[in-house]
Amino acid sequence: MTLIKSPKIWEMPGRLITPEKDYISRRQFLKSLGLLGIGSVALMSGCTGEKTAEFRPPAKITDTIPAPGENYPFRKNEKYTSTRALTDEIVAASYNNYYEFTTEKDQVWQLAARLKTEPWEISITGEVEKALNVGIDDLLKKMPLEERIYRHRCVEAWSMIVPWSGFSLKSLIDFARPTHKANYLKMTSFFRRNEAPGQKAVWYPFPYYEALTMAEAMNELSFLATGIYGHDLPKQHGAPLRLVVPWKYGFKSIKGIVKFEFTERRPGTFWNDFQSEEYGFTANVNPTVPHPRWSQATERLIGVNERIPTRMYNGYEAYVAHLYR
Repeated sequence: MTLIKSPKIWEMPGRLITPEKDYISRRQFLKSLGLLGIGSVALMSGCTGEKTAEFRPPAKITDTIPAPGENYPFRKNEKYTSTRALTDEIVAASYNNYYEFTTEKDQVWQLAARLKTEPWEISITGEVEKALNVGIDDLLKKMPLEERIYRHRCVEAWSMIVPWSGFSLKSLIDFARPTHKANYLKMTSFFRRNEAPGQKAVWYPFPYYEALTMAEAMNELSFLATGIYGHDLPKQHGAPLRLVVPWKYGFKSIKGIVKFEFTERRPGTFWNDFQSEEYGFTANVNPTVPHPRWSQATERLIGVNERIPTRMYNGYEAYVAHLYR
């Protein structure tokens, strides 16, 4: 399997320069987190690149995990659960894709600490009855809050099982009151280069943006997370607001959302616009359709050194298959 070299924020994209041979680094660090096992030589972005002599002890990650607030614990929705054990919280907090900060998964939790999440205002615009701005705290007061356990599958062929806290995307759509012209929902992340060093990589089309059809957005699985593991989201997980669409590859689950825009025509999405030959608009989990550079038939469950078969729609076929017939 071909390795994928994730560019540093100061590097030119690989498609614009002569490619160099990739090589694995940070093996001992990953092993200490239980992330180095079967298939480890196929770890994707953030797991290849320059060798580094030292790594910050992962014990410091606990400093990034918020204490439970007054709203916790949220009511558990027993309809959305898993027969497998939850991914260890420290492992999940240590292993993140968040290119706004860095392409190195094991460093996101450190660099994301500089992001200011208070106050946080969200704009709702486009094909709605009335455009508005709302603070995250005021929005939460209007939403039905709950906890759901979802499987999360990355296009890089790793996965985890996570308890998210938040509310259905449909609840926000009902609050936004879109018009009959709204066929798509576009979401946009924050853009602050002084707080997010990865956004200085000018070849990426920051700020990050994603989109769903209205049918996908209204599906019962579509979820807006404000918390995880019984407390507010750590910044490396997308605080204070991120999307969770568990039947799609993880890059669809946009983090640090500041804008919802309802559109009549299909908008672009970050990875589809940047590298359309590898990343599509729909991005549904499908084990029978390989990425151009690796198979999607199996996935690596982080933290337990186990490789398991990938399930169609990540196991949520009963909920979403009808959307794509």
